[in-house]
Amino acid sequence: DLGCPPISAFWKITFPLSLPGVVAGCFLVFIPVTGEFVIPDLLGGSDTLMIGKTLWSEFFNNRDWPIASAVAVILLLVLVVPIVVFQNLETRRAEREA
Repeated sequence: DLGCPPISAFWKITFPLSLPGVVAGCFLVFIPVTGEFVIPDLLGGSDTLMIGKTLWSEFFNNRDWPIASAVAVILLLVLVVPIVVFQNLETRRAEREA
């Protein structure tokens, strides 16, 4: 008994404590998925549009370097920006607790 209803205890205690692990798990799943181009090609054929497969086809099949470079930069931003934001939030949280 934490002196509050179970749903309130979940949102005030359990959720904040588990949030860093959930975010780290999302990163560990999302980063490898963006680089996959072989598995979606084998499973979905050429009709599926995934960012890793798009990057591969623009570089090697279409030889369209400007589009491929733009897709690579967008992919880099999609991967790096959330990680930097998460690290900054964790640093601030650690400084507040210290």
